[in-house]
Amino acid sequence: MHVRTVGFDHPDAVKLNDEVQLEYVRRYGDDGDATPLDPSMFVPPRGLYLIAYDDQDRPLATGGWRRQDANTEGYSDGDAELKRMYVIPEARGLGLARRILAALEDDARAAGRIRMVLETGDMQPEALALYASSGYEPCAKFGYYREYESSRCMAKFLTRP
Repeated sequence: MHVRTVGFDHPDAVKLNDEVQLEYVRRYGDDGDATPLDPSMFVPPRGLYLIAYDDQDRPLATGGWRRQDANTEGYSDGDAELKRMYVIPEARGLGLARRILAALEDDARAAGRIRMVLETGDMQPEALALYASSGYEPCAKFGYYREYESSRCMAKFLTRP
């Protein structure tokens, strides 16, 4: 397995993003995640987008972070927001999500971000377990889905406050 930095508009990123959107539809029965995202949000040093590939160069997992600062959606200065963490079904249980998460945290820390934040949903127990076991704790709701009952927001300090 190897992890590469790609653009959010890279064909493999688009493919995996389409797959994660279908996963959201299956779990929540709606139209997927409507959070506005633009490829420029993931361009270093304002963010990063990663894909894990197998030895045949098949994309298996993805994730990114984007810079956030205090605004009307509940973010704080120094936040890095985790987005589009996804592992294809055949590759789950191999530790890819944990590997991508660690790489994203390291990169956000190096970019001067203070806290990694994320929003997931109550129908994603695997994600909730991953984040809790990686040191994330519930926090005040933020972002596009902050008013949804099913939304679960979590945060982890990347540097000591």
